[in-house]
Amino acid sequence: MKLAMMMGAFCLTGLSLTGCSSSVVKPDQYSGFLKDYSQLKEARSPSGADVMRWVDPNLKLADYKSVYIEPSQFYPKPEPTVRIPQTTLTGITRYYDQALQRELGKSMQVATAPGPGTIVVRPAITAVSSKTEGLKPYEVIPVALVAAAVSTASGIRDQETEIATEAAFLDGGSNKVVAQVVRKGSGKTLENNSQVVVPDDVKAVLDGWASDLHRSYMMLKGR
Repeated sequence: MKLAMMMGAFCLTGLSLTGCSSSVVKPDQYSGFLKDYSQLKEARSPSGADVMRWVDPNLKLADYKSVYIEPSQFYPKPEPTVRIPQTTLTGITRYYDQALQRELGKSMQVATAPGPGTIVVRPAITAVSSKTEGLKPYEVIPVALVAAAVSTASGIRDQETEIATEAAFLDGGSNKVVAQVVRKGSGKTLENNSQVVVPDDVKAVLDGWASDLHRSYMMLKGR
């Protein structure tokens, strides 16, 4: 059950970010990226964040000597918009890959291909449907823009960037799913509803997810 704790750390929020705090992803917000959501259960991560996760109770972390990180993807595949152009979408997945490789590579051998003794991380940036009371929901895209309920004297509302991830962890030999996690987080607050989203707006969230996973692994390794 050590990996259960490791997966839990992947679901950390624990980030001092501007904007509304993150909450658990609801079933009607699941993207369809994971093959089976039926076993996911609401849990509390070590940092106190609400997450949805499942870990195979028979899983033995000692069986895995390396990690293979599949390139992250958007699911479902979004159409670029004026506010979220293709350069932003590409930049987000590229940075997520770099963060995972950087953090996990600090203490685990990063494999170039899956195989026996390797745990496979299959991450995706997924869509979250959200709306603020009294306002129409934004288009359901992987980086959802949520109108914060903060009115200014001019009537303009601040905008919050919200990003979500779903990840499956597989046995590299059998391709069996051994754990799954769903979580989301809030990035920088934008000034208005015309400001273009850039990768920097959510990098702190991506860094936090990757760093939390590595720190948890180090904790478990030291026991």
